[in-house]
Amino acid sequence: MLITQSAGKFLKRKRTINLGGELIDFTDPCVMGIINVTPDSFYDGGTLTTESEILSRVEQMIDEGVSIIDVGAVSTRPNSEMTSTKDELARLLPAVTAIRKQFPGLPLSIDTFRSWVAVRVIDEIGPVIVNDISGGSLDSKMFETIGKMQIPYILSHMQGTPQNMQESPYYQDVVREVSGYLSESVRKLTKYGVNDVIIDPGFGFGKNMDHNYKLLNRLDSLKVFQLPVMVGVSRKSMVWQVLETDPENALNGTTVVNTMALLGGADILRVHDVKPAVEAIRIFMQLKDSL
Repeated sequence: MLITQSAGKFLKRKRTINLGGELIDFTDPCVMGIINVTPDSFYDGGTLTTESEILSRVEQMIDEGVSIIDVGAVSTRPNSEMTSTKDELARLLPAVTAIRKQFPGLPLSIDTFRSWVAVRVIDEIGPVIVNDISGGSLDSKMFETIGKMQIPYILSHMQGTPQNMQESPYYQDVVREVSGYLSESVRKLTKYGVNDVIIDPGFGFGKNMDHNYKLLNRLDSLKVFQLPVMVGVSRKSMVWQVLETDPENALNGTTVVNTMALLGGADILRVHDVKPAVEAIRIFMQLKDSL
């Protein structure tokens, strides 16, 4: 069995999350658009440096069909340097404040592994989804904080830290171990009263090429959690290394992998490029409806 019995309590797959009293429905897959306000992210670092650039990019994503915007202010690429909490907030707060003011009805997510950052952002602009690439492993207060604030949480798996995660990732059975970690973490989140959890197997976070594709091939095994599943493979090395290219030329490969993820049961595609992901979902839904 790939997971512990703690996940078995979910008798019917959860299709909605509650964000500040508003329900986000995942009956049909949707797209989360990436807004990086970092100078050093692996693909688009340093491209969004002003408020007008950020708002223009968000508006473009809305026009292309985005459902959620995920804003990150810390690069978590392999071997990245750790950004201080002060610097993270200095980048993140102005960006999310501007986005919420300009697009008040747009669901926002913040890409952070620090509970204090989540508290500050929510105090400033109201409820957001917290997208934690560390699954609580980098901040022991994260689960408790999410429970107290009663906000949705994206639970990811990561082996190691961004500074060392790709040095020598090792698993005896990557699908079993990732599933086991997610199962135990869901149990802990439930204990803290967290009601809205999205799970993410963490492609590229402490996993080599073989690990990533084993997880992709068995993505449907995560359905047993009966929770929404997010996949983030956009322009990552698991795409461009196979194609012997680079992140800038990995859009087509990303769309192929995203389509495979949809076939495996993904509910959310986290991407840099919204339009191709939305189109992949439309074709997937047509295929699904023809069954």
